[in-house]
Amino acid sequence: MLDRLLEHRPALFTPLQARWQDLFGAKYEVLLYDRTSTYVEGQAAEIPKAQFGHSRDQRPDCRQAVIALVVTPEGFPLAYEVMPGNTSDKTTLREFLAKIEKQYGQASRIWIMDRGTPTEEVLAEMRAADPPVHYLVGTPRARLRQTRAQWAALPWQKVKATVAGKLFREGAELYVVAQSDGRQAKESAMRRKKLARLLWALRGLRRETSRDRLLLRLGAAKAKAGRAASLVEINLPAPAPAQKKGKSQIPKLASGSFTFALKREALQAAELYDGH
Repeated sequence: MLDRLLEHRPALFTPLQARWQDLFGAKYEVLLYDRTSTYVEGQAAEIPKAQFGHSRDQRPDCRQAVIALVVTPEGFPLAYEVMPGNTSDKTTLREFLAKIEKQYGQASRIWIMDRGTPTEEVLAEMRAADPPVHYLVGTPRARLRQTRAQWAALPWQKVKATVAGKLFREGAELYVVAQSDGRQAKESAMRRKKLARLLWALRGLRRETSRDRLLLRLGAAKAKAGRAASLVEINLPAPAPAQKKGKSQIPKLASGSFTFALKREALQAAELYDGH
């Protein structure tokens, strides 16, 4: 039955929207747009949209489909789409802007999205639209460092007991820099926990005599540490001279120690932006 209803989906949403507005006073000036994925176990050969892609479910071994949804702050859905599992998030927004405008007409709306949704090109199109399409979107974390000179000297304004913010303009856009004490403590603790595990693993590698095994174990330790691994400087000794024929061909470490050191200035710089 759902397959039969699918072709009438746009016609069903319009009376539903009017009904929600009448019964619940639902408003449509603010729209929340996001995507998720659902994975399918097995080959899924009979599902054309089941493709391998970025897995939010931590199941990269399974095919998946991407589900995009537009809802009001009260949770009333206005549009949705099921897309192939390899669909890039940044390619979906333009289609939904056109879909909402076509079905519900032009209006002064505010779209709320996460940082992985829009491209700078689509944001420029939204600002240039008539009427303009407003938005609230998270910026890439790198933008904090790029704009620091513009907001560092501004005073913090308390929003809650543990949350403060700063405002500054850049062209037609208003930037909101937020700082959360709780989030700051959490991010610092997570990084330091990974660093501690990495440093403990590196100490254990000092006893390793085989260069190949050292590299394998080092790679595994850095993978577990993630971005925290960039905060440790690691120096590998050169391989020992080649062995004579008939001897073991396993490359061993030359005399000299395997050394590592914490990049303290880099750690301080990273913690400077925690909770922002």
